[in-house]
Amino acid sequence: MCAKKVTKAAPGQVETTGHSWDGIEEYNNPLPRWWVWILYACIVWGIGYTIAYPAWPLISGATQGLLGQDSRIDSQKEYAEWDAKNGPIKAKLIATDLNAIKDDPDLSAYAERAGAAVFRTNCAQCHGAGAAGVQSLGYPNLLDDDWLWGGTMEDIHTTVTHGIRNTTDPEARYSEMPKWGVDELLDATQIGDVVEYVLQISGQEHDAAKAEAGKTVFVENCASCHTEAGTGDRTQGAPNLTDAVWLYGGSREAVHQSVFYARFGVMPNWNARLSEDDIRAVSYYVHSRGGGE
Repeated sequence: MCAKKVTKAAPGQVETTGHSWDGIEEYNNPLPRWWVWILYACIVWGIGYTIAYPAWPLISGATQGLLGQDSRIDSQKEYAEWDAKNGPIKAKLIATDLNAIKDDPDLSAYAERAGAAVFRTNCAQCHGAGAAGVQSLGYPNLLDDDWLWGGTMEDIHTTVTHGIRNTTDPEARYSEMPKWGVDELLDATQIGDVVEYVLQISGQEHDAAKAEAGKTVFVENCASCHTEAGTGDRTQGAPNLTDAVWLYGGSREAVHQSVFYARFGVMPNWNARLSEDDIRAVSYYVHSRGGGE
């Protein structure tokens, strides 16, 4: 129980507040005056700031303040100024043949920097900051030399422009693998056999007897896209099954899932979101990472 007992301070001692807890008394030690005045000054400054500048959020905006300053508008103006300054080199980037960009030091340097910025903002979420992709999710590695739709500068530009298997651009790259298991186009034995055959042609451990039976299944059902040798057809986006590069994984389980359920990765068409100079810049940047052909 708190008992109020005011203890008179001896000369030179700090008085107490009169509060006591189990014999422990609380000193009446006020804050330094300089600290109090700084606090008051901060309060006054805060009030003045909310009056002069945008500060309080509202339902559909914020208070604008008497000065009418808007950092978003300021940023837009600054961006527009730099955009205007870069206008000539952007026009040059659009007018220059994609394969000739590298021959112009100033243009190639601009395309590299601009493309890197576009990539980090729009592409890194799927392909990774280093462009190495995420295999388990079907986001391709852009650093290797294995390209489903071709890795030339023109091919990359087309892919970025129109995207893959989207429904918003009629010129999008498009191919669709049948769902051999889900739609019961192949039975369980046939699927198991063709999986073993794919493992065989890709140089992995496999069941030889099943792989031999799977070869027939492959030729009759898969070769039209992947070719009889299994090397794939880029014009259809059909991957090479004989190498060690796998978009969704090359284990027995991953291959079985690909055959049974099929894969259907989608990439947006960036011509609806990016300007032509941005698309050309990011195409140049991706090609320059080392995997472009």
